Amino acid sequence: MVAALLEQGSIRRPEVAAAFLKVPREVFGPEATSMKAVYAVYEVIRTRFNDRGRATSSVSAPWLQAQMIEAARIGPGDRVLEIGSGGYNAAVISEIVGPEGHVVTVDIDPWVCERATRFLAETGYTQVQVALGDAEHAVNDLGPFDAILVTVGVWDCPWAGLLAPGGRLVLPLIFKSTTRSITFVQEGDRLVGHDPTVCGFVALQGEGAHRSQEAELAGGAVSLTIDGGAELDEAALNRALEADRTELWTGVTVDSHESFETLNLWIVTEDDLFGHIYRDPASECAFVRTAARWFCPALIAPDSFAYLTAREAHRDDQSGKVRHEFGIYGHGPQGADLADRLHAHVLTWDRDWRHRSGPGFTLYPVDAAIPEPAVGRVFRKRHTQLLMQWPT
Repeated sequence: MVAALLEQGSIRRPEVAAAFLKVPREVFGPEATSMKAVYAVYEVIRTRFNDRGRATSSVSAPWLQAQMIEAARIGPGDRVLEIGSGGYNAAVISEIVGPEGHVVTVDIDPWVCERATRFLAETGYTQVQVALGDAEHAVNDLGPFDAILVTVGVWDCPWAGLLAPGGRLVLPLIFKSTTRSITFVQEGDRLVGHDPTVCGFVALQGEGAHRSQEAELAGGAVSLTIDGGAELDEAALNRALEADRTELWTGVTVDSHESFETLNLWIVTEDDLFGHIYRDPASECAFVRTAARWFCPALIAPDSFAYLTAREAHRDDQSGKVRHEFGIYGHGPQGADLADRLHAHVLTWDRDWRHRSGPGFTLYPVDAAIPEPAVGRVFRKRHTQLLMQWPT
């Protein structure tokens, strides 16, 4: 695992590699989890579920844990806060900060805290402080911290005031049902973001929880998720899925390994109906063909939706490389109009933004005056405002 993380650049410093080599990851996962799965670089170990079968606690994939720790630039003697516990990540951080440092890990779930405390003791990391409480306010008296790592998906950030001067905050921030892990560094009255990374985490619980709308289609095989907007009509959306669809093709192609993550951000910038569609790969719902397994963009209305699909456009017989063409499928009474809108967004992205760097992110206090960006938007939250601004 560590060799792979070093090779791909997720681990860059020897002290981080040494910590990952020392902490036994298998102790912190369910007993039935295989060693192969425990040490797979991209494998998430889910440890707790709600009554709908959704994960509420997990041990994040090693690649993401390593990247977040490297982004936080944690070093010996640092005071570090982790929001969202489990034990393993806190043990790795504790190994890096050493006996002169201090690690606090907080979680709202007593089961998670008991488990983390027990496993940290078993592995010799009794110096880690496990705090039970709502992270919205439970750690307000424990700062300041040189680094704060948030390991749950959060819609807002009430922790900026806990950063020590020069500290770094690594935050999986949700905006319009999209999540980016962003490293924020304080500059004056604002936090400037660096290195936004596509990721997914279990959602924050408690006072700071944010609920997106979700509609389950085809008996749960397909789900639509949108942040805000008019209330979704799940029955109407199911009827839309089963009816005839609109089909448009864009002429825009990508190869099998090419990232198109900025496409989602462009649609977020332009369209309040932006959301995601997900198809369970284990289901038999073969007539839904998403262009990406995770975070596939869609435009979603109460009774209709359109989403990004793809088909093979070219295959090189010698190299075996394949290029795929983006298309749009629209469903429901507004499906054709939504398909036209999504089609236009894809063409604009391809023409104007595909080959530029993505937008920058800055986090401001909720009462700050922010000029409207030339290209971008401001997401206003309870404690903060997130400015997403495209380079012009």
